[in-house]
Order: sequence, then structure tokens, then C-alpha cells
Amino acid sequence: MADNVKPKVRVPKTAAAGEAITLKTLISHPMESGQRKDDAGNLIPRSIINRFTCEFNGQSVIDVTMEPAISTNPYFEFEATVPEAGTFTFTWYDDDGSVYTESQDIAIG
Repeated sequence: MADNVKPKVRVPKTAAAGEAITLKTLISHPMESGQRKDDAGNLIPRSIINRFTCEFNGQSVIDVTMEPAISTNPYFEFEATVPEAGTFTFTWYDDDGSVYTESQDIAIG
């Protein structure tokens, strides 16, 4: 597990039924490519977020596969249509098997 990994999400608190909203996510992660060496000359093991998903009430909204060239602290901004009140669940998958999840509710107003 990478150190100090912190996911952050921004979801509006309310939306009208059928409204398209903007979702923003950021995860602090060092994203080590596996090609650099430490001070002793040993390769630093690869550790990247290799997949990001977002679901709304269990339905897939977005599913992104990432490659080693992805930047440190990946940021995603995308739109989703909100048909009803519910919960957005954001999940990041790390090469080392770690999974980071953040959820946020949205109400219809």
C-alpha cells in the first residue's frame, strides 16, 4: 500500500431529477512507474493507480484503465446524470492490490 493515499471527491449536495452534474475527484498518490532507482541503485517497485471507477446506486457511470504514464495525483472531472437520490461510489485500484473507496450522497431537490 502506498503511503499517505487520500482520495477526495466533490459531488453537489442536491440536483434536479434528470440533471447532468459535474463530479470531480483527486487522489494523492505518488504513482511510481517502476523504472526509477533508489539511492542504492535498486529499482523502485511500480505502484500506480491502474483503474478508477464511479458507480451511482450500483450502476456504472465511468470505468477508466490507467497506464504507467499517468501523472502523480490523478484528477478526473466528468458529468453524470442523476435520475434519483442516491450514492456515488468512487473506487481507485492500486497495482499492489490496495483499493481506495470514497462515497458521497446526493439528494433530489
